Amino acid sequence: MIGHKIFTKQTGAHGKECNKVFIVERKYVRREYYFAILMDRATQGPVIVASSQGGVDIETVAAENPDAIVKLPVDIKRGLSLEAAQGLADKLGFVGNAREEAADAFVKLYKLFLAKDATQIEINPLVETSDHQVMCMDAKFGFDDNANFRQQDVFSLRDPTQEDPREVQAEKWNLNYIGLDGRIGCL
Repeated sequence: MIGHKIFTKQTGAHGKECNKVFIVERKYVRREYYFAILMDRATQGPVIVASSQGGVDIETVAAENPDAIVKLPVDIKRGLSLEAAQGLADKLGFVGNAREEAADAFVKLYKLFLAKDATQIEINPLVETSDHQVMCMDAKFGFDDNANFRQQDVFSLRDPTQEDPREVQAEKWNLNYIGLDGRIGCL
């Protein structure tokens, strides 16, 4: 696998060379959920987007079953309270000890979001295992480029080989490049 190209929705038709493999303990999943914290222009602050239908494309879930999506705006000055996190866990269907673990994970992820100047934290899937543990199985993080000076520990982990080479090249000139279909881009 290492040294070979992999092809997924995220890599596009050209694929990406695999240069790292993480080996983890196998877990047996009982239920899959979706959890994300994003910056929301409408509320001018963080919003939690969650669903009991995780492990799939969340845009498809939103289009086919919008009631399955829970949105929770968070007041950036107050933060995410344990009570609000427990309420979210209830809405998603967590019960018993898994409810408390999920709420604790939500609060910790929100604190991480703020502490590291994140623009996005997406966990898909967030799972409840067969032994009722709550775990983040896959994640996507985005960070505010303007916080680079403040978050050097985060930005030092960056792997430009996994990024669009056009974006990497543009960054050398302090430009932001957004690739579009065909031979078009936006600077």
